Amino acid sequence: MKQYWTAAHIPDLRDKVAIVTGASNGVGFEIARQLASHGARVVMASRNLERTKHAAHLIKEMDGGAQVEAHQLDLGDLVSVRSFASLFLRNFTALDILINNAGISGGPRRTTADGFEVNFQVNYLGHFALTGLLLPALITQKSRVVSTSSDIASSGKINFDDLQSQHKYGFIAAYAQAKLANLLFAFELDRRCREAGNRIASFVTNPGVATSNIFQNKEADWGRPRNTTENLLRFVQKMLALPAEKGALPALYQATAPSARSDEYVVGGKRPKSGHPSVGKIPPRALDHTTAERLWQVSEQLTDVRFEPILGPLDRSQSQLLGTRLAANSGWKL
Repeated sequence: MKQYWTAAHIPDLRDKVAIVTGASNGVGFEIARQLASHGARVVMASRNLERTKHAAHLIKEMDGGAQVEAHQLDLGDLVSVRSFASLFLRNFTALDILINNAGISGGPRRTTADGFEVNFQVNYLGHFALTGLLLPALITQKSRVVSTSSDIASSGKINFDDLQSQHKYGFIAAYAQAKLANLLFAFELDRRCREAGNRIASFVTNPGVATSNIFQNKEADWGRPRNTTENLLRFVQKMLALPAEKGALPALYQATAPSARSDEYVVGGKRPKSGHPSVGKIPPRALDHTTAERLWQVSEQLTDVRFEPILGPLDRSQSQLLGTRLAANSGWKL
């Protein structure tokens, strides 16, 4: 990758269609804005429709030619996920870029409309279902799926005995599990797509520490104010975070750069660095094929979304070959 890759390197995206989840603010907003400014037609999908409409309006004010539209998508409600995917498939025959950006953290343990722990569903399971439901549009041409992880994924563990954190809950552990799940899903999806011989490529990214509202104005969702740990994390974020437009660069690179590779983990910079994306180390647990396959099976059961009718079953020998290549590219480099 270019050592100092910026949004100026994004190619012409005219005739491309993109979906960005969590696009009403922060990194998601900047991803949507840059994709639209380079010609893509962008569907901005977030839980709060009014905020998303306002965000779309801001982009159009910045660029009169921007093609953006706002839609409601609540990843914590599989009915909403199915409704959004169904609406998209009725209006579009093809999807070039899917950026699974939305995420949450913090707060006490709480469950979604589907009864799942909220970190696990919003950060991971909802995106798993969304990707599977959008496969008919993704598979029509050379498309890219970009999933979002975090530095904390390296400390995460997929606890199959307590995926929903019913027996033991800590928001940091729950968040780390979900972000590790995103890494496992991204690489597993890419393996399956390669074996099936289709033109979908699955990428994974990490914005680094970027400005966001992940710990702001959450009292209504949490049912309480921020606790000491959440206040500390909010303070660290304010002190160390790079602007959201910098945090958007890793996802934009993975979504658009001709040189992007699906076996690389592109991460954002941190202060005092400039914020340019670079290739980071893949956490060893993200390369565990047994865990990836088991998580995939469990996720299909929990969501009732099946990828096999389109992708076909996974060949374990091909999985091992790609795993070897991923491991070989798991070191730091520019």
